[in-house]
Amino acid sequence: MTVLARRAPWIGLALAALLVVAAAGYWLLVRPPPEPRLTLAPVGFAGLAGWNEDRVAAALPALLRSCRKLLAKSEDATVAAKSKSIDFGTVADWRPACVAAEAVPAGDEKAARQFFEANFVPFLAGNNGEPDGLFTGYFEITLNGSRKRGGSYQTPLYRRPPEPGRYTRAEIEDGALAGRGLELLWVDDPVAAFFLEIQGSGRVNLPDGGVARIGYDGKNGKPYVPVGRLLVERGELARDKATMDAIRRWMAENPKKAASLRRENPSYVFFREISGEGPLGAQQVALTAGRSLAVDRAFIPLGTPIWIDVRQRFPPNDEIRRLVVAQDTGGAIKGPVRGDLFWGHGKEAASGAGAMNARGRYYLLLPKAIAVRLGATS
Repeated sequence: MTVLARRAPWIGLALAALLVVAAAGYWLLVRPPPEPRLTLAPVGFAGLAGWNEDRVAAALPALLRSCRKLLAKSEDATVAAKSKSIDFGTVADWRPACVAAEAVPAGDEKAARQFFEANFVPFLAGNNGEPDGLFTGYFEITLNGSRKRGGSYQTPLYRRPPEPGRYTRAEIEDGALAGRGLELLWVDDPVAAFFLEIQGSGRVNLPDGGVARIGYDGKNGKPYVPVGRLLVERGELARDKATMDAIRRWMAENPKKAASLRRENPSYVFFREISGEGPLGAQQVALTAGRSLAVDRAFIPLGTPIWIDVRQRFPPNDEIRRLVVAQDTGGAIKGPVRGDLFWGHGKEAASGAGAMNARGRYYLLLPKAIAVRLGATS
């Protein structure tokens, strides 16, 4: 018997082991990631970095708006009918905190901090235990427009049609809704109109000096495709430069390519004219600059106070640590740990929102009755 023959069984075992390792590696590569799932871990207020430095009283008006919306429902109404995994209780569970909030003197920082600490328990949110997530910003954009088509005003903003899900963006841009009396306004900049859809609300300066305030009124239900991701994949923008401001500049500098790019996102947003306080978020309450957050309501109930602790990904890498309230949603805001901070209106808001691209975590502040059911000991 040759030496090779005598060693053959060992070679076979080695090959078999290699095949097992290779198969395991292949399985790790092709196995789909777990379904997104909100996980919550109770922490103390002492565990919230920056809690004692924030002006938490500034978040109280936003919470009061949400509370009034919530308390208009029946006591047994579910707070988070769309939540996939967590029982956030009923209106009755949230009523004591909302009633106590009404008694806090406006602007009293000490009283506001005592109120939150007495009525809520912070929970670190995670996606299957992973707390790190993406945080961006949005604002109330300004456009120039007219109630009639003419001159530079050639881009329509549409009201919601009777069959909103029938057409894609490309079909709508090709005239699928034209001539049906659905044109709400005509604006002079297709790029601004596109970003209006992303922001969800805006102010349109009219030729007579008036201003029309418009807000989100539904969408066509088609998949949302982030154009920023496409620009990065195609090498048009570096990944670490793909902010909202950079995308707008690229579109302004490449109008033909930009028009084609926008059509690759089949999602389309419809608008309505609004009056009074605004802009309105998905909870149908007026948003508060710097204190309203858009979340994925499949995981987070609207009206929840949230402590955000994030750091900008690009220089100067500023930290944002503050108390906000979940009051809005967005087509790109998906997942258990994903936030979009509302910056308000004007140049500073546009600059702040346009540059925001942060990583970090957030903590849900839940009423104590719910916290006990979810495993908090105090």
